[in-house]
Amino acid sequence: MSTAQGLREQKKQQTRQAISDAATGLFIERGFDRVTIADVAAAAGVAKMTVTNYFPRKEDLVLDLSEDFVAGPARVVAGRAPGTSPVEALRDDYLAAVARRDPVIGFAPEPFARMLADSPVLLARLREFHDQREAALAEVLVAEWDGAEEDAGDAPAVEDIAPRAEAAQLGAALRLLFTRLLDRVLSGAGADAVARAHEAEARRVFSLLER
Repeated sequence: MSTAQGLREQKKQQTRQAISDAATGLFIERGFDRVTIADVAAAAGVAKMTVTNYFPRKEDLVLDLSEDFVAGPARVVAGRAPGTSPVEALRDDYLAAVARRDPVIGFAPEPFARMLADSPVLLARLREFHDQREAALAEVLVAEWDGAEEDAGDAPAVEDIAPRAEAAQLGAALRLLFTRLLDRVLSGAGADAVARAHEAEARRVFSLLER
């Protein structure tokens, strides 16, 4: 990348971050549903079209980690080591995310979590992301299931229910853990207490799945 290209990319990232920061401040102060794109543009000192160029949907200003959220579990399962089950791979990845207090799984400051919980629009968008995440995970598991049958000399089953049921169980567990973590953050408990309690509960959930 040339120096000029590098500077342009840096400028774009700075603009994107400025818009995101301005939006977050307004959303926390007024509530997500009471803030318009025009309000965000004015606070960030950019045109309304600039905001929508970086964030096509208003919800994207809050849920800007949605790509990692949706694709993460499928990527973990697809890239796991030989001999590792999907449950084991997701468990290890999730516990590592808890240890680093990853915002993708729900760690956030209490005001941000409150803003999220108080917005029906954001909660509806989150439900869409949960559904998309489960579908992406199902695609990986179905492909593995069909590949295993081919290796065994059998014809791959069409729309086999088993890998989809597995994805549904794993997706439901991740959805539950996200909700539980959000509730803990909203309880006002300190960050260390939230992380300890959530780690213990996550271990319990994945232990049940492994059985």
